[in-house]
Amino acid sequence: MRQGSWHPAVAAIFVCAWGGNQFTPLLVMYRDEGYSALLVNALLGACVLGLVPGLLLSGGLSTRFGRRPVAVAGVMASLVASPLLAAGVCGVGWIAIGRLITGFGVAVAMAVGTAWTTELAVRAGHGPAAGARRAALWLTLGFGFGAGVAGVLAQWGPAPMVLPYLVHVLLAAAVLPAVMRVPETLPAGTGTPGRSSGLRHPRFRRVVLPMAPWIFGSAGVAYAVLPQLVGDRVGQSGLLYSTTITVATLTVGVLVQPLAKRLDRTTSARAVVVAMSAELVVSAPAAIVRSPVLALAAALALGCGYGIALVSGLLEVQRLAAPAELAALTGAYYALTYVGFLLPSLLSLLGPAAGYPVLLGGLVLVALSGTAVIVRHSRSHLPAPAAAEKQLVPAG
Repeated sequence: MRQGSWHPAVAAIFVCAWGGNQFTPLLVMYRDEGYSALLVNALLGACVLGLVPGLLLSGGLSTRFGRRPVAVAGVMASLVASPLLAAGVCGVGWIAIGRLITGFGVAVAMAVGTAWTTELAVRAGHGPAAGARRAALWLTLGFGFGAGVAGVLAQWGPAPMVLPYLVHVLLAAAVLPAVMRVPETLPAGTGTPGRSSGLRHPRFRRVVLPMAPWIFGSAGVAYAVLPQLVGDRVGQSGLLYSTTITVATLTVGVLVQPLAKRLDRTTSARAVVVAMSAELVVSAPAAIVRSPVLALAAALALGCGYGIALVSGLLEVQRLAAPAELAALTGAYYALTYVGFLLPSLLSLLGPAAGYPVLLGGLVLVALSGTAVIVRHSRSHLPAPAAAEKQLVPAG
């Protein structure tokens, strides 16, 4: 495989993201099988239990042992998780275990896959920002295709609780050999794992941190909460509607990512502020009206916020991280983003006490408070010009 080939690296990101989101449109199916809303959303959030530790550990492991072996482990975890999810027909415990292992695979794709793609992009003569954009694009495409294919197969295919997961097994098995042949960009023993100085940087705490949980928080509201709110308005098409709203959210998230690059500035947090402004404000009216059309419109707005925030946050991290810290800081960033996936479970737990319109209205106020913090520090604590313009040095 040629020196700068990055395609199998983004294929690893794609297949792990596919595995991570194939469960999401099937929430309606599991509800129809008799699972409570709280249990279904808890299974959705169970991914976080494997994902957050994976994000925090996989970057350091890849610095110590190299990008390729950790990335291979992530694809293998994603491959193993799908048969466990398919075994959910025998008991809910299998789904919980599968979701936890899925989380580890997605974690590796996000942290190590992004750093690996960035380093391979530099080897190919591109800047590190190009690698970050490619990683974000293929992550979102994986989320979208995984949800779309799983939803279609569950709606019209045989064995709806099994077949979607078996398709992912075949896909992961096909990608794995190619990933094993990708050039190593950080050979074992050449990196120095340790605590990332980027985590202590004031800009990370005051710009990236207030925004990060809303990335997947808004996405989770779009395709886990909104379909449940209007479920009784779409009749027998609940699974199809859930799939549509998931794919629409992520499609918009893909299409808007080039705009994120144009909005991004090294001198301000303009792109982050725009992303925060697009998120959650429309979800409270959708919860009040409970219209499928308005819920879809709200999902599209949330998808815009997701796509811009994902890329702009990665670019902020790119500027703050030293080359040896890139995977670790990216992992920490994504760990913060995935905390937002606990929002659907939290809303389900509190829903009987307050109702979704009130809860979503409260989330809007919290999001606006975070936006105010970001605006205040938008032009503060900028990386030094040399750091902001640095390019990763190709290995070897």
